[in-house]
Amino acid sequence: MPAVPAVGGEDTVVRVKSIPEAAVARLAVYLRVLSGMAEQGLTTVASETLSAAAGVNSAKLRKDLSYLGSYGTRGVGYEVRVLVSQIERILGLTRQHKVAVVGIGNLGHALANYGGFPGRGFPVEALFDLDPDLVGVPVGGLPVSHLEDIPRVCAERQISIGIIATPPTAAQSVCDRLVAGGVQCILNFAPVVLQVPAHIEVRKVDLAVELQILSFHVARRADDAEAARENQGKAGLPGPGRPVDNGNGTGNGTGNGREAAGGGHGMVVR
Repeated sequence: MPAVPAVGGEDTVVRVKSIPEAAVARLAVYLRVLSGMAEQGLTTVASETLSAAAGVNSAKLRKDLSYLGSYGTRGVGYEVRVLVSQIERILGLTRQHKVAVVGIGNLGHALANYGGFPGRGFPVEALFDLDPDLVGVPVGGLPVSHLEDIPRVCAERQISIGIIATPPTAAQSVCDRLVAGGVQCILNFAPVVLQVPAHIEVRKVDLAVELQILSFHVARRADDAEAARENQGKAGLPGPGRPVDNGNGTGNGTGNGREAAGGGHGMVVR
């Protein structure tokens, strides 16, 4: 299997810039699947096996992995741990990214207590809320700080990722404070579009939108089933069938944080 240049080399920088965002999302899925395989003791995996586990076709998987310089070995497949290492390098997971959670309601509380973040390189290092009954109280072993302390605490603890789990009315002011504290990336659960400087990356997670998309697929399949029943017994009229994209191929577009982005170095809407 071809060697992968060390991260930071010119070839790797060019390679990372050339990877489409949809492929980056799939690489994260491959990493999750491969990590599980490694835990089970698997040393090699065929592209067909990996693609089936990840929910994509094998041709797309091979194309995605070619961005890493990985082409596998004919008759053997891919070395699991080597591939894990390559994806981790491309995704920047060779170092930890400190996380702050803002809004310690039901969702924020669950995120603060989630044990899967630290092991994947995302330790939660700061918690913030406005409620005086929460400020100073430990959640997941970490005391909650006041919203006004976001810029100072984030700067002191070198927070690079902020998670917004506040009501929509507070999301923009929280976002501004996170940016002031040096946070580079924001995961936004609030159902609101944020205005941020051009260098800030935003990922939007709108659970209501995701449910509406699932509702569409349920309704479409019900319509297909009804049409198929109506067409039974009619010559030359097979039941309709439509290919279904489960989101692993190109992403569903609801969480890319780029619904409308401005150019230059001003403020953009994300």
